[in-house]
Amino acid sequence: MLLDTATDFFRDKSTVNDVRAQIETETGFDAGIWQEIVDLGWVGLAIPEQFGGSGLGLAGAVCIAEPMGRRLFASPFLSTQLAVQALLAGTDAQCAQWLVQLAGNGVGTVAMVERAGDWNLQNCETSISVRGETATLAGTKMFVLNAHVADVFVISGLCDGTPALVIVPVSCIPDGALTRQTVIDETRRSSELLLDGIEVPAANLIVGRAASVALESIRNAALLLNSAEACGGIAGALDLIVEYLNSRTQFGRQIGSYQALKHPSVDILIGLERSRSHLYHAASLLHADRNAEVALRMAKAESSESFAFAGDRAVQFHGGFGFTYECDAQLYLRRAMWCQYQFGDAAHHRKCLAELLL
Repeated sequence: MLLDTATDFFRDKSTVNDVRAQIETETGFDAGIWQEIVDLGWVGLAIPEQFGGSGLGLAGAVCIAEPMGRRLFASPFLSTQLAVQALLAGTDAQCAQWLVQLAGNGVGTVAMVERAGDWNLQNCETSISVRGETATLAGTKMFVLNAHVADVFVISGLCDGTPALVIVPVSCIPDGALTRQTVIDETRRSSELLLDGIEVPAANLIVGRAASVALESIRNAALLLNSAEACGGIAGALDLIVEYLNSRTQFGRQIGSYQALKHPSVDILIGLERSRSHLYHAASLLHADRNAEVALRMAKAESSESFAFAGDRAVQFHGGFGFTYECDAQLYLRRAMWCQYQFGDAAHHRKCLAELLL
């Protein structure tokens, strides 16, 4: 039911013209539609009821992310869900303060990636030094999603030589610390964050076992929701392809009747079915099985490659027009290239799977 509702919602709210219009805006998304999403309770799906959410768990967010990806809808949904997963590992006081805000109209994000681009979230160079009641940060984070509208940042670093997280409200981010980055997917808003000298109360730290749990939760949520968005993107690219192949005529025939175009289209459909099977299997294991990591990495590897193939074929099938900015196929290819490398590409995850399975 949730999937059906979300499918109808984004079909109506996110046409390709709407997507193109938001590319030109500063925030990259429609604040009014975002408020509707908040009012529907979708942002708080994974937040416990005592903190203002519905407590359905992260698996329910897949039903939102997939149709969102199909319509290329841009919003702070993914970044906020990652922040939620990090905060759930925090203290009761931290949860009470920040999860309640995110379940309302708050926007969260995580800052995990550094210049070296290591996809293992345990490996970071940012330093967090504690003196008395104050924690001071030093370092630089890259690809911080929706940083320009975030109310709270969850930032990874090393505290006394061990991985830790620190909660940084936007009020502690000085002017000039954020620099917008130019990325392949123009529907995204990504920033570089300079942390040098930023100070927060030491009570904002998440350390020890809680930090390890939080980092694992962020990784799992990122792989799951990224895979969901990719699955939606494959379906959207396939919709675009089928519509064009059934309308374009060449040599007196619809070009969709040619085997050279039919067979790759079938390959895209099979890739979609494989990816969705991996995705919902991983979602079903997320809170019930310790082997969820295997399923999540399989889902990410499969969906990344299948989406990249679909986006590439969508451009190629449109011929010379497909290589122009006016063709909508390039929007899906850009999104596919972004999803492909976010939190690790297929080669990275297959290497990790080899270690886990063999």
